Amino acid sequence: SSTAWLMQLGDALLDLLFPPRCVACQRLGAWLCTGCIKEIETILPPVCRHCGVPLSPTRSSERAATVHSCRHCQSETSDLDGCCAFAYHSGPLREAIHQLKYKDLRSLSAPLGKVMSDGWDILSPQDLRVDVIVPVPLHRSRQQERGFNQAALLARELGQRLHRPVVEDTLVRAKATAPQVGLDVQQRQENVRDAFECVNDSLASKCVLLIDDVRTTGSTLEAACHALRERGVSSVWAYTLARAR
Repeated sequence: SSTAWLMQLGDALLDLLFPPRCVACQRLGAWLCTGCIKEIETILPPVCRHCGVPLSPTRSSERAATVHSCRHCQSETSDLDGCCAFAYHSGPLREAIHQLKYKDLRSLSAPLGKVMSDGWDILSPQDLRVDVIVPVPLHRSRQQERGFNQAALLARELGQRLHRPVVEDTLVRAKATAPQVGLDVQQRQENVRDAFECVNDSLASKCVLLIDDVRTTGSTLEAACHALRERGVSSVWAYTLARAR
């Protein structure tokens, strides 16, 4: 569209006037340079189907084929069909996420979306057929304050690369919750309980890929998934750019 073309032209002019500098190492040329991308602590399969933590390799390939959960998740219940993360929330990736969210460096969504896409090709189950991509929404007041939703920026980048539609107007954050930082698992669960709502049935019977920037305990993803399930969504997988160790 003409609007997208004008935005790209604007970005190109800004890059000429203010050349991008890597947020992690300060090298000129890109907002996140190839050297720092290589330093990102990526997560490779096999991973726990429910939380995305790497599973230790087993001697028996037969056992490896049947065990899809870490010890912790084997005793937990979840509304999510599965969850994984591209990398650990550390090093250059941690700095890039911080700059995207709190320093308004939206240009980072392109390289971060690309690495997420590359990671999804490796981490996603081969038989998974995603219908739509849905970003975890911010509450209206938080979005107005920040000016954008970082999960939505990542979801749009991912949607373009995976050739899947991105739906941003169905799942909403109905409750303005306190920041999750500093809360323990139980407090996080309580904080986001009933925080999300689906405003219509447009996603009913679909397989949804839920996108967020960072997974810490998974409470936010579970609460968002619960709202989707209540409106008849048949399958929900969550994928985050990063996860806490």
